[in-house]
Amino acid sequence: MHSLPAPLVRAMRLPLAGLAAGLLAACAPMKTPPTASVGDLPASKEAAPVATACPKDIAAIARCLSGQDSAGAYYLIAMPNQWNRVLVMHSHGGPTLGAPKAERAVEDLERWSIMVRAGYAWAGSTFRQGGVAVRAAAEDTERLRQIFVAQVAQPRRTILHGQSWGAGVAAMGADMFGNGAGKPYDAVLLTSGLLAGGSRSYDFRTDLRVVYQHLCNNHPLPSEAQYPLNIGLPADAKMSAAELTARANECLGLNKPAAERTPEQQRKVKTIVDVLRIPASSIQSHLNWGTFHYRDVVHLRTGDASPFGNTGARYTGSADDAALNAAVLRYKADPQALARFAQDTDPTGRIAVPVLTVKGVDDPTAFVELDAYFKGTMERAGSGARLVQTFTQHNTHSYLSDPTYPTLMTALLRWVDEGVKPTPDSIAQQCPAYEAQFGKGCAFLPAYLPKPLNSRVVDRDRP
Repeated sequence: MHSLPAPLVRAMRLPLAGLAAGLLAACAPMKTPPTASVGDLPASKEAAPVATACPKDIAAIARCLSGQDSAGAYYLIAMPNQWNRVLVMHSHGGPTLGAPKAERAVEDLERWSIMVRAGYAWAGSTFRQGGVAVRAAAEDTERLRQIFVAQVAQPRRTILHGQSWGAGVAAMGADMFGNGAGKPYDAVLLTSGLLAGGSRSYDFRTDLRVVYQHLCNNHPLPSEAQYPLNIGLPADAKMSAAELTARANECLGLNKPAAERTPEQQRKVKTIVDVLRIPASSIQSHLNWGTFHYRDVVHLRTGDASPFGNTGARYTGSADDAALNAAVLRYKADPQALARFAQDTDPTGRIAVPVLTVKGVDDPTAFVELDAYFKGTMERAGSGARLVQTFTQHNTHSYLSDPTYPTLMTALLRWVDEGVKPTPDSIAQQCPAYEAQFGKGCAFLPAYLPKPLNSRVVDRDRP
């Protein structure tokens, strides 16, 4: 693997991932929502952003502005002193649970300072609410774009960038706001994206919950009230992330080097790794998401019914697959809950501008096979010609490398400005030119093609 600068390594340790999302509380199942327009957002006058200190990495080369929009989302804007007149609208990953905090936007800018160092203006919203709500987050991003244009500057081009879960937000926003009379975004960049929507991207976390419970039987404990695992947690449950971590460590020894785990712990970890096809280092994170984010979805987005299920799933890779499949608990996704969740979270592929994606082939959080599914989504919507996908030899999720992103931005802007559609090979060839300025880190794999999603996540019955 390519080594990365220390600041990026620290950034990659920040928890992001979380995934697909759901709001739209009372929509009819699977009915396509109307395309939104800029005018659909709240018409109240937005307060002007105020000057604020920039993160230290860019303090010498940019000025920063911050504020809180009319819907309650905090935001941060960075304007490089040598601005190339291109604006990057950033949709962050996660999603974070709980009330939004201004510090979240600062963390995002610190991680994505490469955009400002490469001359791009950057604007990121915390979103108005925590939790799994994709369309609302897309509205918050578009509202911030309006604030920038009205009160900061007029960009020559605007690129909508979505990272991780935020890639789903950006893909949804490009449909919601980019197919009407006004087209606020000139192109879309999706990095390390969770791109199969809530109806499919979360499936393996349901599988993790049932396999983990079969092996460990401590989430919930036999002495605790039993509940369907596909709801994550009961709405009033008091379990904390620290308590869940302690239970997982007791059963699996995840806080120990593999050699220090007991033979029983090693056996259980191996079963999860082999059956779920995830690295041991990501078990805890995915278990957290399958617990706390599931609770957010079920109790706040889908009317206390679960959109997650595993009926019909056939698990393989264990020492005794027949015994495993006979033992794990089975749950059926509620049809209406699934329809509501999918309507809010599943990309439609109806994107009228160029779309460029990048994914590390060993991403432990958003599997590379999700990109294969997204390609099919774009093709089914008639937008396949507007999509170029790239892949890199990285095993990280939150951030790949400094030269990766300016390379992609340059290729995307040339596509928009000159009509020169990039190829994975041309992008790979262009990346080394950026290493002199931004350091080593080019690792594009131009010949790589991901396998179908069902080669990684087992098929199941769907309502």
